[in-house]
Amino acid sequence: MTGPTPHGGLTHVTMGLGWDPVRAGGLFGRRGKDIDLNAAALAFVGDRFADIAFHEQLTSRDGAMRHLGDSVTGDGDGDNEVIVVDLTRLDPDVTTIVFIVTCYTGQGFDQVENGFCRITDNVTGTELVRIDLAGARSHTGAVLGKLHRPHRDWVFTWIGEPIWADHVVTAIPQLTNYLG
Repeated sequence: MTGPTPHGGLTHVTMGLGWDPVRAGGLFGRRGKDIDLNAAALAFVGDRFADIAFHEQLTSRDGAMRHLGDSVTGDGDGDNEVIVVDLTRLDPDVTTIVFIVTCYTGQGFDQVENGFCRITDNVTGTELVRIDLAGARSHTGAVLGKLHRPHRDWVFTWIGEPIWADHVVTAIPQLTNYLG
């Protein structure tokens, strides 16, 4: 994990989520239950949930947050799910965007092979934070970090806290502590 140093002056960022599919093996060569992780970007106005980009709503209403497609197995190299955020297009009332990962199939992150999540500044190409999901132990969700405007410019602040959530609906009530 990278440290909690805030990164400011952001205009375009990407959240990447990756993991490996469940491998064949185990008792009699049976394949384990597939693992379906989900990336989400949730927009808030103050402490009120306002909008989202995730696998069930690929684009926020203002078009500023876009989920580029759902992976249900983790097949492929690198980022399996990607969310891009164009802060120049964001509804001006939005005060915070929280990035989370949940395990839709209910496994804890300690059962996920090579799971990671990262935030990248698209303008500079700098990876702002990278989290190894195994650090979230048996939890089914994690709060990666948030974009917010403590002054005039957008800043990314690392959070890296595990939560119990297999869907964004169960995650939203757990995010209020991170909105201030």
